[in-house]
Amino acid sequence: MLTVEKIGGTSMTRFQDVLKNIIIGQRGDYDLYNRIFVVSAYAGVTNWLLEHKKTGEPGVYEKFANGSDYNSALQEVLNKLLELNKSFTEIKLDLAKAEYFISRRMLQAKNYLNSLADVLATGYVGRNNILLAAREILASIGEAHSAFNSANILENNGIDATFVDLSGFNDPEYLTIDERIHKSLKNIDFSKTIVIATGYTKGTEGIMREFDRGYSEVTFSKIAVELKADEAIIHKEFHLSSADPNIVGVENSIPVGQTNYNVADQLADVGMEAIHPKASKPLEMANINIRIKNTFEPEHPGTVISKNYVDTRANVEIISGSNKVVAIEIHDPNMVGEVGFDLQIMDLLKKHNISYILKATNANSITQVLWEKDAKPTIIQELQERFFEVTIKPVAIVCALGTNIAHPGILARAASALSENKINVEAISQSLKQVNMQFVINRHDYEKAIKILNDALCVKQ
Repeated sequence: MLTVEKIGGTSMTRFQDVLKNIIIGQRGDYDLYNRIFVVSAYAGVTNWLLEHKKTGEPGVYEKFANGSDYNSALQEVLNKLLELNKSFTEIKLDLAKAEYFISRRMLQAKNYLNSLADVLATGYVGRNNILLAAREILASIGEAHSAFNSANILENNGIDATFVDLSGFNDPEYLTIDERIHKSLKNIDFSKTIVIATGYTKGTEGIMREFDRGYSEVTFSKIAVELKADEAIIHKEFHLSSADPNIVGVENSIPVGQTNYNVADQLADVGMEAIHPKASKPLEMANINIRIKNTFEPEHPGTVISKNYVDTRANVEIISGSNKVVAIEIHDPNMVGEVGFDLQIMDLLKKHNISYILKATNANSITQVLWEKDAKPTIIQELQERFFEVTIKPVAIVCALGTNIAHPGILARAASALSENKINVEAISQSLKQVNMQFVINRHDYEKAIKILNDALCVKQ
């Protein structure tokens, strides 16, 4: 059985546990192999190199883009990476080799960035293309660092390991992402070695340009499809559960045994990515199941995401949502009976590269829920200039998801549970497919609503 396995950044930072729980575990010598591990950068490293994913705090890339002192910022990151290396000496990381590798890689990156800065200063090349190249270069460093270290640790623990550097840092060959993956893996005997591959892959299309911060899962997906893996496994620091344990408590957060790709897509749409949607599609089309496991509970079988799974029971599997959204309502008396009125709204959203999460309509009003970060003054102003009345309200969205919820009474139970606890539903959406009931509520009721719906709808086992 050949598996391709992705290890997230938080898990990578605790590589002692990865080594014990995932790579070695209870396996004998024979069972160690036929596995390809696609690794993320250690927790926080990509934030240092680019920008903080959640807060937007600038990293090296931002300093390069603004023409400030990115060389000093690179040196600061290198110092942090060298310090991080020291935390793995107890599990036999060869510190001298690890320090040489990352120091040399950072020097190369510095030289590349200096050359790009010189070209940028001439004004002969488009600024956007230079910045995209800089972003690709910086993004690749974190995964190369963690992958080199991981392969070195395995070798020093008596396990045959092969470091596959898909970042193409020293390879000028002009290859697509798929071509680079194929070329890098085609001559490896997976039965005799554990492959540690970088989550970043260099390609002519630019993996950051295409997928931004979801690139490591895209690499993972492409490798699994290329090798026709029997299973694709994602190791995270938590279970895929009925609700966020930080909100409902660990004791009330039930690990989901099975679900399907449709539900995984719905989760991604509200920001809770079991897997990046652009990574899941190729796996779904190739009929490869995904298993999500908790790194720190290796005995637990985890959650299997498959193409055609439907629960035998009428059952809500997951309660999710976000309190970082806004509702924008367009009200216009001229909307009644006017064919294509909403196309005007969609054209504006497309112009600003904005995707909505929920849409609810009646005769003369259209409500759309967007990410708060996307509701910038420019788009709001254009909407207000074009339409009769525009209302913007900070809200929350809570969702009840499941593979088998198209049954009478489930929607009623959800709405009743909210009503009984004095939570008003401001807008609601559910498609004919009936895998996702979406409720728009007051933002201050978000965590309360998650707890209520988890208690009311998710089966305790």
